[in-house]
Amino acid sequence: MNLIQPKRIGIVCRGEAADLQVLNGLIEYLDKRVEVILDVETANKLKKQGSRIKEMDVDLLICVGGDGTILRTLHHLRGTTPVLGINMGTIGFLADVQPENAISALTKLLDGFEAERRERLAVNVKDGTIPDALNEAVVITSNPGKMLHFAIFVDGEEWERLRADGVVFATPTGSTAYAMSAGGPIVHPGVNAAIIVPIAPFKLSARPTVVDINSEINLELLVTKDAELVIDGQFYRKIGKEHRISITKGEPAFFVKRKDRHFLKLQDKLRSAGKI
Repeated sequence: MNLIQPKRIGIVCRGEAADLQVLNGLIEYLDKRVEVILDVETANKLKKQGSRIKEMDVDLLICVGGDGTILRTLHHLRGTTPVLGINMGTIGFLADVQPENAISALTKLLDGFEAERRERLAVNVKDGTIPDALNEAVVITSNPGKMLHFAIFVDGEEWERLRADGVVFATPTGSTAYAMSAGGPIVHPGVNAAIIVPIAPFKLSARPTVVDINSEINLELLVTKDAELVIDGQFYRKIGKEHRISITKGEPAFFVKRKDRHFLKLQDKLRSAGKI
């Protein structure tokens, strides 16, 4: 068991009024104990000096916001820096520390913590840089009501030809996000898998499928239709028939390891989701 005892802690903040209040409390607590480094946007709000996320050399990165804040941050974060989310959002699957518990959680972490690995998907097209997906990569029609026609290949073999609104390629971490809403299975984050979930397919036999995380998945658009590639609900780009999309195992992300109560947390979050 390798414990990390943080000496330099980075902080990223979504920036809403309630977030900044929590942020100021964290800085006041941490400043007396470790070196605190803010990302540029957060630092600007507080009229302080900051560092770009991809240039941060820290032992721990705290994200004050919701799951979206963590996903955006991970698109820029380099290396194996573990992340801890303070949940200022709604559901908080990734940001699972409530603000009222933030200081007590940090007090324990300063004595040492373990990091937990989460797999990501690397998404490649013939041009452009695409961030790795922690939750999912989605190919979806740009025009609601107009289906896409595409073929999916797994390790070189054709898996399916579909007319559908699109398809979700998810990690186990992302199995409780868009993939679940589209009818996909819930998969424990420790399973080495990738999940393929068609979105509103026009085919009775089309079903979600779980494949090995080490598989190479390819998608080809068969008819020229406007489509979007969406990574984690944060990164968007137009794609066309000329783009063959390749999805493989990406660089992992790391989170502060907390008590494994995945399925209890799942019940709590999904039960409360109906109240949002």
